[in-house]
Amino acid sequence: MATLIALLAATCASLALGAVHVPLGDVIDTLLGKQVPEASKQIVEVLRLPRTVEAIVVGAALGVAGACLQGALNNPLASPDVIGVTGGAGFGAMLIILLYPSSLTLLPVSALAFGLLAAFMVFLIGFTGRGGGNITRIILAGIAVAALFSAGTAGLMSAYPDRVPNGIFFLVGGLTSTGWDTLETVWPYFAVGFVLAAFMIRPLDKLMLGDDVAASLGSRPRLIRLIAALAAAVLAAAAASVAGLLTFLGLVIPHLIRLLGGSKSHTFVIPVSALAGAALLTGADTLARTIAAPVEMPVGPFLVLLGVPLFLWLLRKAV
Repeated sequence: MATLIALLAATCASLALGAVHVPLGDVIDTLLGKQVPEASKQIVEVLRLPRTVEAIVVGAALGVAGACLQGALNNPLASPDVIGVTGGAGFGAMLIILLYPSSLTLLPVSALAFGLLAAFMVFLIGFTGRGGGNITRIILAGIAVAALFSAGTAGLMSAYPDRVPNGIFFLVGGLTSTGWDTLETVWPYFAVGFVLAAFMIRPLDKLMLGDDVAASLGSRPRLIRLIAALAAAVLAAAAASVAGLLTFLGLVIPHLIRLLGGSKSHTFVIPVSALAGAALLTGADTLARTIAAPVEMPVGPFLVLLGVPLFLWLLRKAV
C-alpha cells in the first residue's frame, strides 16, 4: 500500500511540477477530458504525460528485472549488469550516435537489439555444456560479455571523440517528452518481459528452497533460472532502449523491498518492486526536471543521489 501511495504521489508531482506549474485540479481535469486552459492542456498531454508514463514503465521494468535476477541467481546484489544487458545496450546506442548520427530514430532499436544480443551470449555460455546453469558460471559469463561490449563502446568513443558529447545523455540515463514514439516501438518487449516474470513468481519461490528440494517438487531449477534471466534481459534491454543506462535502480529496489517488507517471497517482492521502481524513477525524474528549471538534468545522477543514502541506511539497519 505504501508503494502504491508513493507512486500516485510521484505521478501527480510529475504531471503538475516543472518549469511551469500546473495546478493539480487542471491536471486531473485534463486527464478526465474536461475543459481546462489550452496552455495547461498542452503541457500535461504533450510534454508531461508521455514522460511520466515512460518513467512508470521503465522504473517498473527495472525493478522487476532486478527481482527476477536476484531470485534466479540467489544473489541480492545481482542486477541487469550481471547478464551483460547494460553493456550491450550502451554499445548499440553509441553505435548509432557515433557512426550514424543522422539516423537517431534507430537508437532505441539498436540499444534493444544489442542488449538482447549480450544476454543471448551470456545464456549461450552460462547455460550450455557441462555444468550449464551454474550460478558462478553465469555471473562470470556476464562479466566477460559486459567487458567485451564496454571495450567496444570505449573504442567507438576513442575513434569519434568529437561526437561523444551527443551520447552523454544516454550513458548517464535520462527521460524525454517523446515517450510515445519510443514506447510504441518497444512496448511488445515490455509486455513479454512482464508476462514471463509473472509466470516465474511461484517457480522462483520454489528455487529459494534449494535446487534439490525444488527438483523434488517437480521443478527444473536450470530452466527456471533461464526463463527468469530471459525475462530480466528483455525488460532491462527495453528499459535501456527508452531511458539509457539507469544501472542503479535494478540493483537497489528489490533489495530494499526485501529489507523493508521483511519477506523474500517473490509473490511479494516482484509486484512491489514494480511499484517501488516506478515510484522512485518518476519521483527522481520530477526532481531532475525541476531543481534547475527551465534546464532539465538527466535523471540517472539524481536517482543515485536519492537511492544510495537510503540503501546504505537500510543496510546498516539490517545488520
